[in-house]
Amino acid sequence: MISRLVLAAIAAVLMSLSGPAFASAGTTTGAASTLPVFTHVFVIVMENHEYSSIIGSSSAPYINGLAKTYANATQYYGVSHPSLPNYLALSAGSTFGVTSDCTSCFQNQTNLADQIEASGRTWRAYMESMPSPCILGDSGQYAQRHNPWIYYDDIRTNATRCKADIVPYTQFATDVASSNAPNFMWITPNVCSDMHDCSVSTGDTWLSQNVPTILNSSAFKNGGVLFLVWDEGTTSAGCCTDAFGGHIPMLIISPLSIAGLSSITAEDHYSFVRTIEDSWGMPRLNSASCLCNPTMTEYFTQGPPPVIPEVPQAVWLPLAALILFGAALPLSRRRRSPSRSR
Repeated sequence: MISRLVLAAIAAVLMSLSGPAFASAGTTTGAASTLPVFTHVFVIVMENHEYSSIIGSSSAPYINGLAKTYANATQYYGVSHPSLPNYLALSAGSTFGVTSDCTSCFQNQTNLADQIEASGRTWRAYMESMPSPCILGDSGQYAQRHNPWIYYDDIRTNATRCKADIVPYTQFATDVASSNAPNFMWITPNVCSDMHDCSVSTGDTWLSQNVPTILNSSAFKNGGVLFLVWDEGTTSAGCCTDAFGGHIPMLIISPLSIAGLSSITAEDHYSFVRTIEDSWGMPRLNSASCLCNPTMTEYFTQGPPPVIPEVPQAVWLPLAALILFGAALPLSRRRRSPSRSR
């Protein structure tokens, strides 16, 4: 009878040790794919290349190193052609019917910047080669069509807001090093740095010189994420009902992303908008609300791996006593057995 109790106690303890609370730290228990609440979001938008011309290209060693180290969206698509509709999609979840790189097709529309401010967060857009804040029109290697924020009436016509938050890229290094770095930081390289007018190698070199500033910042290290994306490709490949702007690169770079992950989920610019909105608890704008444009949750894991807790004395002391008693019992029986045979 006692031996049966010993065995039952041992079995119960062993079962408790095999439960989730005692799971090995090497397992995936408790580390489900989920969307973190980002502290800071960085966005860099490059130009006019298909996935196959960047990923695997010997002309882009830095980009490919990032793709292997962080997360790679292998089935990501632009939503339209030419550039401007894609920039509008990335900043407000819709092209608003724009089908050209128009310079006066301004929009009285709610956008990500509005949502970010309403959530109590801050934003700023940095334009390389922009000569001064909030200018209209092209200037040298700065192209207005690559700056979606200037198209929104509630930003452009509010001089204070516009000059504070649409600024030359030269301000970025100071801002990102600040303890009050904007929560959302958008970067538009100029038309050479973004590969529009110059080579893939030129753009890769620019990224290798500028991305480390982000990766070394506290804003990135402490819960930040960098989305490195191209606006459109050179084909009409698409997905997700509304997207036909080409198969393009999108890298998800974050201390919160799953290292080396390559996702095959079909996603597009509206998925990007939805991801920011879901992370920060904001309403889904326009096409970002369509189930056909999934939130990009698969790239992230939240929470530390399970920890093996110390077994409490209330468990192991009775267990030890039972084991010792159970081991001693057969010995006492063997000692008594000769007297019975006599």
